[in-house]
This record gives sequence, C-alpha cells and structure tokens, in this order.
Amino acid sequence: MPTLSDDLGTPVALPEPPRRIVSLVPSLTEALADAVPGALVGATDWCTHPADLAVTRVRGTKNPDLRAVLGLEPDLVVANKEENRELDVRRLREAGATVWVTDIESVPQALASLTRLLELVGGGRPGWLAESQRLWGTPAPEPVARVAVPIWRDPWMVVGGSTFTSDLLAHVGLVNVFAGADGRYPHVELERIDGCADVVLLPDEPYAFGPSDGPEAFARTPTRCVDGRLITWYGPSLVPAHAMLRALAAELTRPRS
Repeated sequence: MPTLSDDLGTPVALPEPPRRIVSLVPSLTEALADAVPGALVGATDWCTHPADLAVTRVRGTKNPDLRAVLGLEPDLVVANKEENRELDVRRLREAGATVWVTDIESVPQALASLTRLLELVGGGRPGWLAESQRLWGTPAPEPVARVAVPIWRDPWMVVGGSTFTSDLLAHVGLVNVFAGADGRYPHVELERIDGCADVVLLPDEPYAFGPSDGPEAFARTPTRCVDGRLITWYGPSLVPAHAMLRALAAELTRPRS
C-alpha cells in the first residue's frame, strides 16, 4: 500500500490493509465496524455503536489504557485530535504503534477524512458514506432558525464555533447562536442561553440531558431533546442525522399559530 498522511500530515505506512484495529473514537468505531467487520479488536468504553460490538474495551477517550491498547497488538490505532490527547498518541507511537489521527471540525472535513481512512484500511466506499456525500455535499442553505446547543450543565457549556456540530447544523439552515463565542465549547451562564435562540437543542451526550433533566431550566426558550449521536458523531449516523435535522428545520420554518 502507498504511504498516506493522516489529517495532521503525519505519514502512515502500512504494508497491507490492517487486520487488527483499535479505535479510540466512538464515531470512527461505528464506521470501521461497518466498513471492515472483523478487523476491529479494541474500542473505548464510550463506543456504543454498533450495539452488538464485541471487542476489548480500553477505557475512555481521554484516559485510554495504553498498555491494553498495545497488548492487542494492533496494526493500526485510530485517534482524533479533539477526542484524544496528544500525549497518548505520542506514547503509543513511541511504543511502536502505528497511529492515524483525524481532525474533523466541519461536514466537508468529516466526509473527506472518512473517505481517506476507509481507503487506508481497505474499507472501500460503503453505502452510508456514498449516501452521506450525496445528502451533505451541497452548500448550506439560507438560515431558517437560531439554535443553542448546551453540552453540559452546572456549569453550563455550549457548542461554539469551529466545531463539527455547528457546521452540521448550518448545513440544514440552523444557525448556532454561540458560533462566535470564544472557545469551541465555551462556558456560558444559563441566563445568556435562555432567550437567545428559537430553540435550545438538548443532546443526551456528553451530558445526559433528557425530558426531566434540562428543559425545566429554560423559562423563555422552547427546548428539544435530541439524540446526541445525530448531532455530534460522523459516520453511519450522518444519514439519519440529515433526516432528523431537515425535519427539525422544516418545523422551525413553519409559522407559529
């Protein structure tokens, strides 16, 4: 196989498609499990899709058990610039592991990064990737509504700019009101969130917002509990995410009675 460079420009050479892969990124775990079934031998505790994934767990994205990762003798470890620590990537490489690092802050980056990763591992172009490219490959439409997306409470944190989630929303006409705030996931007082948007989207991860935990905090803004995977993950989830977000955008566009 030719030498390819990962998303950060680091050359990654593999003599043949990897037969043993450890993924430290939930989104990519789902993509790899679908595209190269049988090659995935390790994943984090947060890798919840597919639901029947039966691999060795290597703790979390921020605190992976490096000894366990190396003990699986992977041909390739897959990581992400945001999800995983540079220190862990460096230690894995120093120990002799081949690591491919992704860097995804937008929908086009996600599609390009997935395409190159699946080429590296011999996964081809699965149907969900082709459909995702068709659905998400068009320019963002005119804005139809303003949204805020908390990801934590006490203290409250929201999705900011230069994030995959913010760009994903923009691609269906939903404007992230905190896209211009300092930081990618800024701390924001609840009073600033409530009343600043047409709707507050409350995902069930990383904080587990739900009908009884989150909506009660907002007195002035309607809320919507959403599947966090559909607004934060890239991979097979991009297909149902498009349907869900387009439906939400259409609902928010309709005049209120």
